[in-house]
Amino acid sequence: YDNSGTARYSEATLTLTQRDWTKEGVGALTVWFRGDSANTAAPMSITLNGTATVSHGDPDAALIGAWTQWNIPLTDFSNQGVVLTNVNSITIGLGDKTSPQPSGSGMMFFDDILLYR
Repeated sequence: YDNSGTARYSEATLTLTQRDWTKEGVGALTVWFRGDSANTAAPMSITLNGTATVSHGDPDAALIGAWTQWNIPLTDFSNQGVVLTNVNSITIGLGDKTSPQPSGSGMMFFDDILLYR
């Protein structure tokens, strides 16, 4: 991510083909991530359907150099209006999208984005 220039918010979006997140009693979204202590700290968030955003509780999450599991209850998204039978996109963001500020740059790795009961 590079939030140091004119683009002060970085994100990657995946359009989904499997949209029903209620099958089999699914209750949580899990994302494994790893940052680097050489990164510049930036808030990290997950957005579903471009509207419902959950931010990671650690504002320095981008600095964590070990693989870290982030579990998000799906109710955190449905309480913001996401219809869990029609999830069409997932976005991972770094920086503050509502109030973009220059916040440096770094490299993040994401793996094992999963749904759990």
